[in-house]
Amino acid sequence: MATPEHTPISGKNYPTTWVQFLDWFHSEQACRDYLEKLRWPAGLICPKCEASAQVGRNSRGRLICPSCRRQTTATAGTIFDKTRTELRVWFTAIWTITSQKHGISALGLQRVLGLGSYETAWTMLHRLRRAMGRPDRDLLYGEVEVDETYLALTDRITPTVAVGRKSNTTKVLVVIAVEILQSKGFGRIRIRQIARGDHEHLMPFVRESIRLGTVIHSDGSPAYRKLDDIGYRHRKTVHLGSDTPAHESMPGVHRVASLLQRWMMGTHHGAVQPDQLDYYLDEFVFRFNRRTSRSRGLLFYRLLQQAVMTKPVIYEKIIAASRKSKK
Repeated sequence: MATPEHTPISGKNYPTTWVQFLDWFHSEQACRDYLEKLRWPAGLICPKCEASAQVGRNSRGRLICPSCRRQTTATAGTIFDKTRTELRVWFTAIWTITSQKHGISALGLQRVLGLGSYETAWTMLHRLRRAMGRPDRDLLYGEVEVDETYLALTDRITPTVAVGRKSNTTKVLVVIAVEILQSKGFGRIRIRQIARGDHEHLMPFVRESIRLGTVIHSDGSPAYRKLDDIGYRHRKTVHLGSDTPAHESMPGVHRVASLLQRWMMGTHHGAVQPDQLDYYLDEFVFRFNRRTSRSRGLLFYRLLQQAVMTKPVIYEKIIAASRKSKK
C-alpha cells in the first residue's frame, strides 16, 4: 500500500469525500491503524534490526519487534514523531491543505482547525512542506526550458511601538525548469533557490532535475554553454536584440515564474524567510505537478504517504533557520 509503484484505489485506500473522511478517521486509533497500514503494509519493518514480521503490542499499544524486542509506533521517525497534536488534527490539516487549490496560510489553518496557537499551525505547515519534496522523484525529460528569475520576499518587523510596523523586501534568485509538452502545454516543473546564476550554481540543479539526453532550452547566458559536453542537447535563444519577446520564445518558465510570484504574494503575502524558501518552493512544485488531478483524496493519500517517509523536524530547528536568515 505504501510502495511508490502501488496504484491506490479511491474509496478503498483513501477517502474520496469529506463525509467519507470523517467516517474513516473518527478516532485517534483509526488514524494510527491507517498510518500503520500505510507505512508497513506487509507488517512491521523494525527500525533497529530491519526484521520484517508480524508484531505484538504492549499495554500502551506500542509495536514490539519479535526479533530484537524494540518498541516503536507508526509515528516514530516520521514528521509526526513526538507531536503533541492529535493525529485526527494532522489528518484534517493534510486534507485541508490538499483540498485548497492555492494552499493555505498558517493563520488560515489555525482558524480552520481551531488551534489555540498560531505557532502550532505554522510548524505543522513547515513539517508538511518537508514531505512535499521527494528526493527520489523522476527527472524531467523530453524538452525542458530552464531560466532564472528573482522573487521578492517581504520580512515584516516591528522594531518599536514608536516607529511602528516596517517591511524589508529582499530579492532572491531561483532557477526554474519546465517540461514542454508539444500541443499539450506544460508538464512537470522543478524550482530551486540559488546564490548566483553562473555555471557553478546552475549545473547541480540541472543534473539533479533533468535526465541526460534531454533537450534543454535556455537563453544566451554563458552559464549554459557546456550543457552539450555533459550529456544534454542544448538549444539556446538569445533575447538581446531579438524581435521576439522572451515570454513568447520561452513561455514555460515565464508562465511558471508569474504563477509562483502571484502565489507567494497571494497565499503567503510575500512574507517568507530566504532560508525557508526552498520548502515553500517544494509546496508550489507539489501543487503544480498535481494540478490536473481530479481526486483531492488521492492528493491527501500521496502527501500522507510521503509524510511517513520523511524524517522529523522540531519547531526549534525551524525557528533557528528563520532567525539565521534575518541576521
